[in-house]
Amino acid sequence: MSIFVKTSPGNFRTLLWITFFGIAMGYFESAAVIYLRNILYQPATELFPLVPISTHLAITELIREAATLVMLIGVGIIAGRTNSERFAWFIYTFAVWDIFYYIFLKLLIGWPASLLTWDILFLLPVTWTGPVISPVIVSFSMIFLALTIVYFTNFNINTKISLRVWIFLSIGAFIVFLAFIWDYSRYILHFFTLRELWSVPSSKALFDLSQQYVPVSFNWGLFSIGMIIILFSTLLFIKEQNNINK
Repeated sequence: MSIFVKTSPGNFRTLLWITFFGIAMGYFESAAVIYLRNILYQPATELFPLVPISTHLAITELIREAATLVMLIGVGIIAGRTNSERFAWFIYTFAVWDIFYYIFLKLLIGWPASLLTWDILFLLPVTWTGPVISPVIVSFSMIFLALTIVYFTNFNINTKISLRVWIFLSIGAFIVFLAFIWDYSRYILHFFTLRELWSVPSSKALFDLSQQYVPVSFNWGLFSIGMIIILFSTLLFIKEQNNINK
């Protein structure tokens, strides 16, 4: 299957410019991380344990992450012709951004040392961690799904993601999310029970504890199950669309 079959010149330009945008965002993100590490006087090749930072800086970083998501969603909304295609362009831009973020970090500061190097992936709603290869795998699966949606939308502008595909996608994504927060959650629950987390008298105690966190293990089993379900949902989408377009 070629995504360029029945693709108008306008859609090809969209693909090209969104790819450029994702690459550019990847560079900006990597530059921001390099600046942040230098400001904190942390060696560029070391990430854990985290250098203590002020609450103000932590909140600023959280807002920056939220702003990045708004930018990526905005690209999807502007570029897409339908809700399904808007979703496709959003995850495509997200994936390209993420992949090139690591590429530029490697080129600029030689980090990560390998694809198994641990990284902090997100801070919302809790800390996500995992070996670099894990978000890269997710990104390639997102590109595959996104281009598949765009391909079928070019055949039929009324192309939609069915409810059952959404259900499988959501389940797979949630399981992958659990894999990313598994080790951090295990660490926090070593010090607090779930009940205690709801009644922590001061967020500073939890914040200080988080800065001492060093990843130990990644739940590859959970991650693999989630990715298999996501791949299945993509193949299910392809099957449904082939049946519709016969």
